[in-house]
Amino acid sequence: MDVLKRLGRWLDRPLFPWKKLIIGFSLGHYFFESYLSFRQYRVLQRTKVPKTLENEVDQTTFDKSQDYGRAKAKFGFVSGLFNQIQSLSIIHYDVYPKLWALTGLWLARYAPARFSGEISHSLLFIFAYSFAETLIGLPFSYYHHFVLEEKYGFNKQTVKLWLTDLLKSQVLTLAFGIPIGSAFLAIIQRTGDSFFYYLWLFMLGVQLFGITIYPILIVPLFNKLTPLSPGPLKDGVEALATRLNFPLAELQVIDGSKRSAHSNAYFTGLPWKKKIVIYDTLIEKSTDKEVEAILAHELGHWSMGHTTRLLVISQFHIFYMFALFSVFINNKSLYDSFGFTKERPIMI
Repeated sequence: MDVLKRLGRWLDRPLFPWKKLIIGFSLGHYFFESYLSFRQYRVLQRTKVPKTLENEVDQTTFDKSQDYGRAKAKFGFVSGLFNQIQSLSIIHYDVYPKLWALTGLWLARYAPARFSGEISHSLLFIFAYSFAETLIGLPFSYYHHFVLEEKYGFNKQTVKLWLTDLLKSQVLTLAFGIPIGSAFLAIIQRTGDSFFYYLWLFMLGVQLFGITIYPILIVPLFNKLTPLSPGPLKDGVEALATRLNFPLAELQVIDGSKRSAHSNAYFTGLPWKKKIVIYDTLIEKSTDKEVEAILAHELGHWSMGHTTRLLVISQFHIFYMFALFSVFINNKSLYDSFGFTKERPIMI
């Protein structure tokens, strides 16, 4: 704890160019990822089927796959450039302090006095910023679904369903974001310099809560789940789960075809009670043995402990990020660089 405090004091340097440093990191990250994407694009320009796939994929299917990959890559280049310009513009033109001041004005003018604190202000700021980002991103989302995916025969959703999904997502963001965001900020305010320990435990609880309710409450809001009908496929999947000692409690089919022709399968749930979900598109396009093979791959992650390892690694990462957060939370020079000369909001 003392080490973090000393580091925090040492890093609080007046006139240090924090904004330029962060812009530099942002540009470096963007150019590195663009370089990797360009390398992948060159691979997608190849016209010959790789030797390892010659007996599995015909030339026509390979050409279609390559063409689709190139189209997605081009879309990624354009959307990535737009996002980078947007991000740099927000930083350069001090959009954060301006939006913070604006949402504070809205709160003072229209909200009851009991909502005048930093927590209410922070939540309004986050939701206003998130809503603006959603609106700005709508053209890209529309193009992705109704132009790019439509061209290659993958899009199955209507504009009405697309808009309904957006609305549901915004409602869910409010429903879960308000209590979680409020608790997040309250923990920091009330637990002093050691807040990151409590914050880490809180976020672990949020993650476990999310894993529990996602298949029960969230998925049914967007898709219909039905039990897999009795037959060879069900028998095969259950036998596979038994061989691996996988704690299978439910085996269901999801109507993914209402949105896309892409296919998938996944498992979810608590360690002692798992649910396997298979997309209806996968069942339609594949033989029973092919579906079993795909599920064997997914269950292999569980058998090898990959999901548990990832959870543990993510907890170390989150704890490290919160500890680093505690070093900068009172850094006046950092706030000053981004235009917050009078206030130092936690959420910022």
